[in-house]
Amino acid sequence: MNDKGRLIIVTGPSGVGKTTLLKRLLEEYKDKICFSVSHTSRKARSNELNGIDYIFDTEEEFKNRIKSNEFLEYAVVHGNYYGTSKHQVQKVLDSGMDCLLDIDVQGGTYLMMNNIKGIYIFIAPPSIDILRERLLKRSTDPVDVIEKRVKNAEKELQFKDKYQYIIINDKLKKAYNELKNIIFD
Repeated sequence: MNDKGRLIIVTGPSGVGKTTLLKRLLEEYKDKICFSVSHTSRKARSNELNGIDYIFDTEEEFKNRIKSNEFLEYAVVHGNYYGTSKHQVQKVLDSGMDCLLDIDVQGGTYLMMNNIKGIYIFIAPPSIDILRERLLKRSTDPVDVIEKRVKNAEKELQFKDKYQYIIINDKLKKAYNELKNIIFD
């Protein structure tokens, strides 16, 4: 990877507030940081746009990208494929901007194990019960999917100590200020 811009890897369980935190960061620092839109094989939710929230591929398209070695990292999460395009990341870094990745714990761990230079940040919930409540309030998934996400979160939380930084998202403003300070101070 090129050293012109910095790679910022943010991970954490589903429902922990990563999207909310990162949207604020991107709005405030749009001249310094750019988001790398991940590919996924899952179906778009009603509020998601292709190319903005994710690049929605069919499973076959995603597997063809794997064969073509197009991903910096990829993983199967909740039964769907998710991946980060090498080309998109390099394009951002070459522009001199920092490249922000919102990826799952598997992807973050993979990048660390492969010595990809970056700032590694784990966003954690205050507790599993609060995470479950947030997922239920979000009303984007059926209860069985939420329970699967909670079980995955319990496993993912075991990896948080491998990250350079851990932010507990109990108060959004506090968590956001911690995130800004890590990246820009």
